[in-house]
Amino acid sequence: MSTEVQLMTADELPTIPEDGFVYELIKGELIKVSPPPGHEHGLVAMNIAGPLYAYVKENQLGNVYAAETGFLIEQNPDTVRAVDISFVRRERIEQAGKIQGYWKGAPDLAVEVSSPSDTVGRIEGKVAEWLATGTRLVWIVSPRMHTVTVYRSLSDIVVQTEVDVLDGGDVVPNFRMAVADIFAQT
Repeated sequence: MSTEVQLMTADELPTIPEDGFVYELIKGELIKVSPPPGHEHGLVAMNIAGPLYAYVKENQLGNVYAAETGFLIEQNPDTVRAVDISFVRRERIEQAGKIQGYWKGAPDLAVEVSSPSDTVGRIEGKVAEWLATGTRLVWIVSPRMHTVTVYRSLSDIVVQTEVDVLDGGDVVPNFRMAVADIFAQT
């Protein structure tokens, strides 16, 4: 009896029937990531995405992408990952031209809002994967702790609290927002 796993490609991923879950493709294997996130998750994500989108658009820096936009970060076998918010620089977009399917490569900025079902190992694994595949800045946002953990590398890590100001560094130049605003309820 064969126990060989049938690998899927990035081109096949969009054909998965909708069932209320979020899926990613990791080294060709279909992985059920999570059920749809709840109220607080969505609010916190928009509290970041709104100002980030407005700033990036006003300054013509590139594109901000909504939750669950897939990035093809490895091929043969394929890995398609998604984050809650992502940003790609204008220069990279212009160089890529018209995109069919998934963006090939990692975003410049990946923002993940942690969910109650997330484990530390899962989050750390995604951070490491994003950084290893070319993401220059990762923000892990914790609604439970009201913190943002900023990763520029696996050794350059800063935890920010509600008294701090989050900035985009050289990835999203001059973008700044109060961490407290990320967790505002109204």
